[in-house]
Amino acid sequence: MVFIKEESEDIKIEETFRVKQEETEEQTDLMAMKEESQELNEIEVKDCDFMTGEKSTQTKKKSSQKRTQKTIYDSCFTCQQCGQSFAHKQNLKVHMRIHTGENPYICQECGQSFTQKQNLKVHMRIHTGEKPFTCQQCGHSFARKGNLNIHMRVHTGEKPFTCKQCEQSFARKANLIIHVRIHTEEKPYTCKQCGKSFSHKGNLNQHMKIHSKEKLFVCHHCGRSCISGNHLKNHVMTHTGEKPFACYQCGKSFNHKGNLYVHMRNHTGEKPYTCTLCEKSFTYRRDLKRHLQTHSGMQL
Repeated sequence: MVFIKEESEDIKIEETFRVKQEETEEQTDLMAMKEESQELNEIEVKDCDFMTGEKSTQTKKKSSQKRTQKTIYDSCFTCQQCGQSFAHKQNLKVHMRIHTGENPYICQECGQSFTQKQNLKVHMRIHTGEKPFTCQQCGHSFARKGNLNIHMRVHTGEKPFTCKQCEQSFARKANLIIHVRIHTEEKPYTCKQCGKSFSHKGNLNQHMKIHSKEKLFVCHHCGRSCISGNHLKNHVMTHTGEKPFACYQCGKSFNHKGNLYVHMRNHTGEKPYTCTLCEKSFTYRRDLKRHLQTHSGMQL
């Protein structure tokens, strides 16, 4: 497959962009569920008096008018393992499943189990296709409220998660975690058959098709088989010469979106590869490797 030499050496970026979506959708669902659970917990404990271990059932508004009235207190229920407190005993009981590992609510469709009935109810939307939370700006619907909240950042432009090394910002925490691997060169996903490691779970999944000899996508120009539709699409461009991704600043075109993304660093000045020894930054990984030779005196 023909790649632009200057830009393609960083990573197989076009495939990475695709698998980012696969990977972050999964992670975003988990993070959204976690955020919703935290919101519920905050509601439960916000009125709890942690000095006395008790919760007032009356507010302190207009206390000067109600000094003669007796204030009623209800006991808070505190987890002996982590110290988190709850207004109701049942909520503490549900919380304890985190520590015990108990998952009493089981999906009859796929067998996945959950600590809370509400989580099972939300999970069932995967099977039913129900998406009750709709964006009022674009009409896009979601199965979870947390995912809608994250989606709204597309419209607001909010990017609260910032990389400390290159200051690039992201709308999703999961995307930041994946991005940081560019700097750390972390590859947490390892093939059990050959030992090759990958930065993204999706890349490992695609790699595994090599071992299974699964090749479902065939080029009608030359008969070559590809392990994914994305690979086939990229391969066909070698026959057609198509370069659909054009730089809006200089007009240069690329056959891969990822290569355009890398090229844009020439205009933006982004330098995501930083030397940990002297903190000098570089646009391309190959330049960082060449620079490291000045420190080690060794050829990489």
